[in-house]
Amino acid sequence: MTQPSLFSADLLPPALLDLGGLLAAHGQMVAGPQGSRISILLADAWRADSLVRECAARDLIAEAVRDRTDGAVLLRTERSAKLDALTATWTRGAVKAAPPDLVIDAGLLRVWLLAAGRPDAQGYLLGLDPHAAGMHSALAAALARAGLAGSVTGVQSGWPAVRLTGRRRAARLAEMIGDPPPGVPGGVWPASPR
Repeated sequence: MTQPSLFSADLLPPALLDLGGLLAAHGQMVAGPQGSRISILLADAWRADSLVRECAARDLIAEAVRDRTDGAVLLRTERSAKLDALTATWTRGAVKAAPPDLVIDAGLLRVWLLAAGRPDAQGYLLGLDPHAAGMHSALAAALARAGLAGSVTGVQSGWPAVRLTGRRRAARLAEMIGDPPPGVPGGVWPASPR
């Protein structure tokens, strides 16, 4: 057992800004008179269950609605004025856009990974929104500033992601996101290389 980093998601207090990780992935937001709501379609129930817990840790109610036909899960938060500042930060006009001063911290990275992270043969992928291609390079740059330089890949396939490769980046990713939540299948959660 190793001592967690002082910058690990396990040691930092949860913040509403961490939910920007849903928007860094393929999450969508909508504002209204009763407040803003974030929603994201997930392929795995464990992701939805973990993200419901992440929302609850930030005093925000979220629900997971499972589709009986294909197993997909829609995660959506309650409408809340608490999310208004976050959604405004991730919007330019009527378009979803990464904040120009975005700092990828451990909490945001953990939520992003829970929403759209997956290993591949070459490293680890953090999924991006295929409908917000204008954000991809800004998110990759923010990751690089956090010590997680990667390359944007898969744009042509419709499943874009930032691919992180190398032992140093794998160790940094594992250090930042902390321990896996309950229910994560084996091999999905990044582990520090030995």
